[in-house]
Amino acid sequence: MQADTIEWIENSLTEYMDMTQKAMLDYFPNKEPHRYLYDLIPSYPKRSGKGLRPGLCIATCHAFGGSTHSVIRTAAAIELFHNAFLVHDDIEDGSEFRRGLPTMHKEYGIGIAINVGDAMNVLSIRALMDNLNSLGPNLTWLVFAEIEHMVRESVEGQAMELGWVWDNDGKITEADYLRMILKKTCWYTCIHPCRIGALIGSGGSADLDSFNRFAYYMGAAFQIQDDALNLDGEHERYGKEIGGDIYEGKRTLMLIHLLNNATPAEYQYILNFLALPRKDRSSYKVTEIYELMLKYKSIKLARTKARHLAGAALREFHIAYGQLPDSKDKKLIESIILYMIERDI
Repeated sequence: MQADTIEWIENSLTEYMDMTQKAMLDYFPNKEPHRYLYDLIPSYPKRSGKGLRPGLCIATCHAFGGSTHSVIRTAAAIELFHNAFLVHDDIEDGSEFRRGLPTMHKEYGIGIAINVGDAMNVLSIRALMDNLNSLGPNLTWLVFAEIEHMVRESVEGQAMELGWVWDNDGKITEADYLRMILKKTCWYTCIHPCRIGALIGSGGSADLDSFNRFAYYMGAAFQIQDDALNLDGEHERYGKEIGGDIYEGKRTLMLIHLLNNATPAEYQYILNFLALPRKDRSSYKVTEIYELMLKYKSIKLARTKARHLAGAALREFHIAYGQLPDSKDKKLIESIILYMIERDI
């Protein structure tokens, strides 16, 4: 992908993210308790992110003829849910960095961080309620139904991933992983932002199920690339703890491939490492696991899988968006597919 195309994509996502952040800030109360609640809520939203979710939602709405005014509150709600997930995910995973800064629970403690995440979820509901004025009751209810499904699928996927870590499960397959990221990542990162954007932009007439396969392939490619960057990205650009997924024992596609291809002795060594509490997992042993992934080409194979999924997403794009007239936003959505697997942050 050419540098000027990447710059255009990133500038477009930044533009839509700036719109979304402005809308989000309108829902942050300026009242007590400030210090340990409302002053902390903007922390994660203000940290630089890719803006993929609001970008897909707004761009799809525009592609279907809708306005920014009609979709912006929903985009803000989706991004608020996303940031609440991040705060809670960081606690559940024991993560130490988020977007280049200490995670909220590392800085303020677990209790305060959980409460801030809960508050973000509550504030997102108000943004959805305010759709009544611009979308009317029927469309507002349909958006609520999409959001409810999005959140439910996400927590189910998170439960699957956390359960694998809790059970120290070493028998997970690629199919298990893809089902998990469909639930945890794809529904709320790509599928529902696209469905909701089309729902609002078309006034309820779009075939929402036509986006499911396209956005699943896109979201899966995005997640696998994100997992790969966690292993070999640059910390300053990636913004998270490099190798953090190994420290946390996450069953990424790379770890699953390694467990399924290692020798019996290596397999047992890896499981013994994963059985340790995070605080006892040394950087030396994390490096050993990483080197085993290199030995078995686990990272290379995962990136190949991401490229194949991106190719499938490109094919499905023409089914979901092909009937629409050409536009800047339609081109942006198509361009994001390859950008997601070629990015280095």
